[in-house]
Amino acid sequence: MLTTFSTSSISTTVEQYTTTVLVYGDSLSANYGISTEAGWVHLLEQRLQALTPSFQVVNTSISGETTVGGLRRIKQTLEQHHPNIIILELGANDGLRGTAITTIYENLEAIIKICQQYNTSVLLVGMQLPPNYGKTYTRKFMNIYPQLAHSLQTALVPFLFAGFEEKHDFFQADGIHPTAAAQAIIAENVWQVLHSMIRNDITMTQNKN
Repeated sequence: MLTTFSTSSISTTVEQYTTTVLVYGDSLSANYGISTEAGWVHLLEQRLQALTPSFQVVNTSISGETTVGGLRRIKQTLEQHHPNIIILELGANDGLRGTAITTIYENLEAIIKICQQYNTSVLLVGMQLPPNYGKTYTRKFMNIYPQLAHSLQTALVPFLFAGFEEKHDFFQADGIHPTAAAQAIIAENVWQVLHSMIRNDITMTQNKN
């Protein structure tokens, strides 16, 4: 099943509030090589607003962004948009540049901790590297995300490209960026975790009231 809850009950509850979901990533979330309307962020926004227009999706992703850049601008971004949930999709560019694993980990850790200080729920998006980066580095890179999610108690999308990672037709000519055809799968991968976060946030809000 796609969901484990009633969308009608969510709509009735959430319409009383404005819920801002901030997408904070790199080119994989910034519609590289495809139209904005075809991108997974837009598809996710459509799904959220089908529940209720009270959902607002803000995409501040930047092509080429690294964890260093993400850390540098996170406070300003949070203060500008005041998101309830942040979808954190960073690290791929660091990995492709061979950045030290500890550096990637510490930058992402710092971003998450700042988000938590601002009472923003974090959905961390896991990534993997091509095998030509070597078994040791690719394994350590892949493990960054579940380790952080466990340590800091965040929600986790295990792998953004799950379900099509070995299907060459779903990637653009560079072999890195997904095509428009892959965006619905990406949106589904994120939704599978995001919908649980939304349900939990609603339950917490109801309990407070």
